[in-house]
Amino acid sequence: MFPGQGSQFAGMADAWASHPASEAVLEEASAALHRDIVEGSRDEAALATTDFVQPAILALDVAAFRVLRDEGATFAGAAGHSLGEFAALVATEMLELTAAIEIVIVRGRAMQEASERRPGTMTALLGVGPEDAAALCDEVRGDDVLIVANENSPQQVVLSGSVPAIERAEALASERKIRAVRLRVAGAFHSPLMEAAVEPLSVAIDSVAFGPPRFPIASNVTGELVEDPEELRALLKRHVISPVRWERSARALQEAGANVFVEAGPGDVLTKLAKRVVPSARAEAVGTPEDAATVASSLS
Repeated sequence: MFPGQGSQFAGMADAWASHPASEAVLEEASAALHRDIVEGSRDEAALATTDFVQPAILALDVAAFRVLRDEGATFAGAAGHSLGEFAALVATEMLELTAAIEIVIVRGRAMQEASERRPGTMTALLGVGPEDAAALCDEVRGDDVLIVANENSPQQVVLSGSVPAIERAEALASERKIRAVRLRVAGAFHSPLMEAAVEPLSVAIDSVAFGPPRFPIASNVTGELVEDPEELRALLKRHVISPVRWERSARALQEAGANVFVEAGPGDVLTKLAKRVVPSARAEAVGTPEDAATVASSLS
């Protein structure tokens, strides 16, 4: 499992800077980004910018995966949360790392420009599932954009939309004793307000070669396992305007036989979600090379 934007923290690259496998990833990604990821990850200002943080998280996700792989772990499938899906593409060898970094750079800029054209924001609702959240959106949407953008678990969703619509949704949630947490994001990601980002992202995706995957990916767009490169390419073009169906993705992996879910990258958000969505499975977060070695050893 590969985390996306929001999992960053100051110093997140330090633990990976000296291991041979992860160091090589960080060097390649830094060259593609034209900025040192280890140094940049210590800069709070840089961590607040989409242009830096998206490629940096992608690099760290892949770095953690490569250490896991080199320590002997084998994989039956992958899923990435939003931005993390690009790390899953690299992990399955559908995309080269540099190509993925280049796409993500375009993605970040396009999303920022779309946010400036059509401003919006996002809020997390805790203690409510996708169906009830969708009904709440219907009550307060009016003529604005307001959708369930992240279906994270049976008790956690994220709404995305115009600022007035989000404010109305938060007010109604408060009346109903539903906790709402406004996210620190630049726009209404994974909603129709990102429409302007689709064309530049599509051009970037079409400019690179996709190879056959070594194992399937659970698509954010459908929540289903995908192995056809061209199908995944088409789905990725809709990525920024489509909801992240994370709960369905985790269940699809479990139904395919996965019983150990390992989060490769900064933080442990997806580990916590896996424990809620697939409680019968084992879930582990890998935040250092030592973690990777321990987890890989336990699986052999």
